[in-house]
Amino acid sequence: MRTINKDSQSAITPQMALSLLQEGNERFIKNLKFNRNLLQQVNETRDGQWPFAVILSCIDSRTSAELIFDQGLGDIFSIRIAGNIINEDILGSLEFATKVANSKLIVVLGHSQCGAIKGACDNVQMGNLSGLLAKIQPAIKEETSVKTNRNSENSEFVEKVAAINVMKATESISTKSELLRNMITNGQVGIIGAMYEVSTGKVQFYNQEKLK
Repeated sequence: MRTINKDSQSAITPQMALSLLQEGNERFIKNLKFNRNLLQQVNETRDGQWPFAVILSCIDSRTSAELIFDQGLGDIFSIRIAGNIINEDILGSLEFATKVANSKLIVVLGHSQCGAIKGACDNVQMGNLSGLLAKIQPAIKEETSVKTNRNSENSEFVEKVAAINVMKATESISTKSELLRNMITNGQVGIIGAMYEVSTGKVQFYNQEKLK
């Protein structure tokens, strides 16, 4: 498996980037990962990096993007924060990954059984975590189909909030960053939401038809 270079990165479209991630996830769940020479990749990327995608995911120890998409050194940017929430620092990192480093696809990756989502559903108040969990509250308010037991004990409610939280994050990226919005509008960069199932390793992507 060759390390991505500047020429191969420039030839990748957002749709092609999605296909690379989908193929990688299929290898992951079938335990057929590529046999990479990581030391060789260290040498090949010592003078620069050309990742084809940037993944915003949760800090959950089960959701390493490089592993679940079977990618090597230099292939993807990985941004991790509890609850895969959006803030100014995350937006700045996404702007760097796309505008400066030319990544072609932004993926907001949520996951099942998310502790941050559960904490927000229970309105946990604890130090600086309180402010982070508050950013998930809009997704909780938007989920109106579950009328009772709207807390972490209700797995259906938790998973519905997690999915909404992913989609609201993708919307926030476009609305809060003019730079990213322009790149997405002109097709230079794609953006998509996804959900990782911790019990199977499978990633489900949302609204794939919107990619160019």
